[in-house]
Amino acid sequence: MTTASESPSRSGARRTVARFFARHPGARLGVQLGAPGGWLLVVYIGSLAALIVTSLYRLVDDPTGLVTKLDTSITFANFHRVISEPVYRNVALRTLGAAATVTVIDAVIAMPVAFFMAKVASVRARRALVVSVTLPLWAGYLVKGYAWRSLLDPGGGALKELLGHTPGFGYASSILVLSYLWFPFMVIPLFAGFERLPNSLLEASTDLGAKAGRTFSSVVLPQMVPSLVAGSIFTFSLTLGDFYMNRIVGGTTEFIGNVVYRQFSVDLPFAAAFAVVPIVIMVGYLLAVRRTGALDEL
Repeated sequence: MTTASESPSRSGARRTVARFFARHPGARLGVQLGAPGGWLLVVYIGSLAALIVTSLYRLVDDPTGLVTKLDTSITFANFHRVISEPVYRNVALRTLGAAATVTVIDAVIAMPVAFFMAKVASVRARRALVVSVTLPLWAGYLVKGYAWRSLLDPGGGALKELLGHTPGFGYASSILVLSYLWFPFMVIPLFAGFERLPNSLLEASTDLGAKAGRTFSSVVLPQMVPSLVAGSIFTFSLTLGDFYMNRIVGGTTEFIGNVVYRQFSVDLPFAAAFAVVPIVIMVGYLLAVRRTGALDEL
């Protein structure tokens, strides 16, 4: 008797809940996204908040002078150190320059490649090219890094043996390898943008007497700005945050990630403060791009 009486009540409760969510789609969406949203809030936002809070602490010597302890009083001393000491300021500027250089190189190379894939190649060739462009992403990050190291090694690498010259390990090699690594992240957004570009615009420009250069600058490039922005966000941010590839092929060249990695076990608050620098740069970059309206068209 108890089981029989409970079964209708449970069915009625389910129907009531189902009717409630049917009438309130916002509540249904909230329940569905509650768990992943909570996970994102705790893991991503929480860790970011912990990073920022840690950057406001500092290490101080105890009265004996033999060990250091964490002073949790709020201070901006770590950020002042980042700005005032030339070595860290130069590292930040070098990383920023590398991110901008990699982005420009990838954009210049990816533009004709993506145009050929979207507008010139046949359907079968287009599929093959898309697979070829994304194929390097299937290989491991470290595998690609050490493969490049074997190519660039000045002591007997493949380039030295075949061509008699290699850039060796340094800043130029870091730019070269990072441009190779992030190239697919620039090609794919541009390819998608070119696919959305109507052929009638190109034909109309040609009919009006515009040459290839004028068509590109006046018709194609303005339409591709959102795709360029999307690709640049990937290449720029990934270069800002990279540290291990620079350790493999960069020689003594240091980026922000290398300093953060080294300082992590020595001075955690300062490492956290230096890790905030790429975040500030990316926030500034996104705000600048947002003012152009390019993000609204993505």
